[in-house]
Order: sequence, then C-alpha cells, then structure tokens
Amino acid sequence: MPNSRMPVITDMQVIPVAGQDSMLLSLSGAHSPWFTRNLVLLTDSAGHTGIGEVHGGATLCTMLENLKPLVIGTSLADYRNTLQRVAAFRHRRPGDTGEGIQSLDISQLKFVVRPDTAIEAALLDLYGQFVELPVCALLGEGKQHDAITILAYLFYIADKNRTDLPYLDESDADDRWFSLRRSEAMTPEAVVRQAEVVREKYGFHDFKLKGGVLAPEVEARTIELLKARFPDARVNIDPNGAWPLATAIEMGRRLRGVLTYAEDPCGTEAGYSGRETMAEFKMRTGIPTATNMIATDWRQFYHAAVEKSVDIVLADPHFWTMAGSVRMGQLLHDWGLTWGCHSNNHFDISLAIFCQTAAACPGEITPLDTHWIWQDGQDLCDHDYKIVDGKISIPKKPGLGLTPNMDKIRAAHEYYLTLANTERDDALGMRFYYPDWKYDSKRPCMVR
Repeated sequence: MPNSRMPVITDMQVIPVAGQDSMLLSLSGAHSPWFTRNLVLLTDSAGHTGIGEVHGGATLCTMLENLKPLVIGTSLADYRNTLQRVAAFRHRRPGDTGEGIQSLDISQLKFVVRPDTAIEAALLDLYGQFVELPVCALLGEGKQHDAITILAYLFYIADKNRTDLPYLDESDADDRWFSLRRSEAMTPEAVVRQAEVVREKYGFHDFKLKGGVLAPEVEARTIELLKARFPDARVNIDPNGAWPLATAIEMGRRLRGVLTYAEDPCGTEAGYSGRETMAEFKMRTGIPTATNMIATDWRQFYHAAVEKSVDIVLADPHFWTMAGSVRMGQLLHDWGLTWGCHSNNHFDISLAIFCQTAAACPGEITPLDTHWIWQDGQDLCDHDYKIVDGKISIPKKPGLGLTPNMDKIRAAHEYYLTLANTERDDALGMRFYYPDWKYDSKRPCMVR
C-alpha cells in the first residue's frame, strides 16, 4: 500500500526567464545584453515548492514541457525512477552532430545541456525539504564539504557604447564592483584592476581569465601581471582551444610556474583530436590541464582518460546532471585526479546547484567556476548563498535552501517575453566591431 504521508508531485511549471549581462568576450564572441535560462518549479501535495534551473532557449523549454507527463503524479519517494524515465526520454535531435562543444560551437550547446538537471534539482529540493536535509546530503556518499572555494572569473570586456544594444549601465552604482563590471576592459592592466576590485568585494584568492579574445602574447602578459599583483593566488586561463598546439606549448613554457593549470589551451588540429593535442601539451609543458570541452559525457571522458589528456574535469551538473557530476567527482578522487565545475551565465538557483553538487564531491576539488559575480543582484530567490572571503558556506537549510521569489521570477519572465531571440548569439555584438564577423574556432574573437 502506498505511503499516504509521502507527497506526490501535483504540478510542474516551466518558466523561461532572462537577465542582463555585460559585453563579456570569449572565443565565441561577445555576450549579448541579455542571457536566458529555463526554470522548473515543482509543487507537491504537501504544499512545498522545489526549484531548478538550466540553460535557456526555446529548444530546451519545449523539451522540459514535453517531460511534464513523466513527472506530474509521481511519488516524491520514487524520484530516482522518475529521473530515470526522464533521462530515457532523451534522444538524438535534428541538428545534433554528436560533436558536442569540442570546437565551442555555441549552436551545439543545447545538445550538450541536460534539461533534466532542472527537474533533478527541483525533485531533490523537494525531497530534501521532506527529510529535512540539504541536497548535498542526498548525493553520492553525502555531504563532504561545509564550504566551497570560489574563483574570480575575469573577462576582457568590449566597449558597449560602440553598439546600439541595450547593455546595462551601472557606472553610477555605489558598489565599486557593480560600477566597474559593465565598463570596457581590453588591456592587461584593466583586467588586473578588475581583479583588484572583485577581490575587494568577495575576498577571492583565485583567478581565471577567459582567453581566446586577444593575441596569445597579450593574454599571457595579462596572466603574468595577475600573478605579479597576487603572488599567492592560483591563476589559470581558458582560451577554449583557440591556440594552435605550437602556440599553446610556447605560452605554456612561458607561463610555467605562473599558471596553476591551463583549461583547454588547444583543441582539434591537423587531423588530431583535442584529446590528443591536450595530451601532447601536458607532456611538453608539464602544466596540468582542465576541460569542459573534450569530456562532456562518459564516452568522451573514457577517451580523455586513456589519452591522459586532462587532470581536472569541469563537470558542470547542467551537462552531467547533479548525480552524474558527483559520480565523476568520486571517480576522479579515486584515480588521483581532480573535480571542478564549468559555468555559464546563470541565476542564483544554478549557483545553489553548483554548490550543493560540489559539497558532495569527495577530496580536494578545484575552486568553483561561476559567472555569479557578473549577475549578482539579479537573484530570483530569497537565499543565504553569499561569497565571503572567496567561499560559499553551504546553508544548513533543507533542500537547496532557497525560497522562490515569484515577483522576481515573473519580472524575469516578462523580460524574456520582450526578446526577439532567446537563443544565445555571441555574434550579435561582434558585428558592431567587424560587420562580417564570423566565429572561427582557431582565431581569437578580436583578432581579425
């Protein structure tokens, strides 16, 4: 006989939302003034609400809508089987080449993202509330960390005033970081200034530079200046595979003793896969490597492990699911490798997902990679997740520890409805600099 005390899922809402962004640069181009995400809100028969978040766009929104019949009416106690049925619903869709994001083709991102992560997070949030435990206690072998170290994710920023796009201007903000984060930063010195101010606000001890923007020599100089300014910091760079292998080796040797690790310094080239070139980079420089490009599923990871291509797998739970990311963390720990996490622009729900996942990963993990400093102030929930002295303490509240703020969620949804294009388009801003700009996986975005 079913347990009448166990809640049943009575409703599932899929709410596409949008937030505002800076003109941040990466190999794929310039961030638009907006970013989009999809929220999932689950209600159970006990009157509780669970929330999840995943990448935005109509494709993933439609997929989530189609999954409703597999979720509504299920017992909360049976959440694992619910997730199993949801995962089985995934299949190869038109346009999915199987390439993933090995060449950072943003059009392929929606095929790498696991929309079921949003459902998983919401179910775990509800179950945690029911048993009065945080989500991290329900993953893997339970809670492993009380606090998670966060790194400062630094970007070159283009001049938004060269466009007619509605980028947010916070230049008159009282907060020094908020007033700086929308401003142009196209030199090594400007990035160091960025690091100084963001450290002042959040207490960061670790820094990551998004590369693939300027000439490799300029980006190497930026790393050198960051290390000189913060000699005790762990500093790394992510060119998204833009550098030819020979260039990556040259930059790696130059930065030996400066870089903590190199994230995807090189990629597919001359008939060799990114897994092969990364293995050669490691062998010839001695610098550890990380990836969120060449190992985004278990089969890719198998080949990366065989090639000994990576030391750190940035297992974003939005790519792997929360349970899958923790399983990766356990495996890496047993093999003497390191777990980490890649991020995209996100709201505070994803920040909670990252932190709860990280808290369940055993051993020493690399500082968490998050865009939150660029979205801080746009939270959609009432929550306790704050970056203090470069760390986030895991809340003692059950579930994710969040309370959805429906007024803010409705406002973010209304903003989404005003957008002509809800899919990510990093070429939009670039064409104000170069009218015929096109993405090239082997050319830094500002080198034309």
